[in-house]
Amino acid sequence: MVRLIDRWPLLRQIRARADGTGSEAMSDRTRAIGARTQGAEVARSICPYCGVGCGQLVYHKDGKLLAIEGDPESPISQGTLCPKGSASYELLTHPGRLTKVLHRAPYAREWTTIGLDETMDRIADLVWRTRKRTFVRTAGELESHGEPVRATEPGDRDIPRVDLDPDEPIHHTTAIAHLGGATLDNEENYLIKKLFTAGLGMVAVSNQARI
Repeated sequence: MVRLIDRWPLLRQIRARADGTGSEAMSDRTRAIGARTQGAEVARSICPYCGVGCGQLVYHKDGKLLAIEGDPESPISQGTLCPKGSASYELLTHPGRLTKVLHRAPYAREWTTIGLDETMDRIADLVWRTRKRTFVRTAGELESHGEPVRATEPGDRDIPRVDLDPDEPIHHTTAIAHLGGATLDNEENYLIKKLFTAGLGMVAVSNQARI
């Protein structure tokens, strides 16, 4: 009984005349407690919300997410996170988070689950069909002979200069738009700009950070 009572932190604190912030206030349970990130691997990431790009430390172990905290080495946020950034852990672990692609067919009233490969194929097919259906080319004599009409810079030598009528539309599609995420870096945005404007002829290309 004496040994059991002696394990009581309050008695040890009184006996040691301590302030209760040291080992005298610890029990067997508190001595065994460790940080929830103890032994975890750390991956550096960026907050997915606004366009500021605050750094995050993602702690994970055995394929399980343990915690998400601010990155002290981030030159932008220096370890701080706003309330939304601090809630990133719940964003990923909340039981109501959707983890599968849902599709509602035309005129259907219910959502169905489809695979990721099927989803990507469908998106690519719809983008190409929409572009083909809505693509506008500049009317002119060159186009009637099957020669593409392109507006070029005066310094371009490989492509013949074509003087376009300002009242005539240049080849493009306005039926497709692209909205980039705030976590995209400059290199990714550069490739997106080249692909969607020069490649697909899209004119509505913007970024989440502008909203």
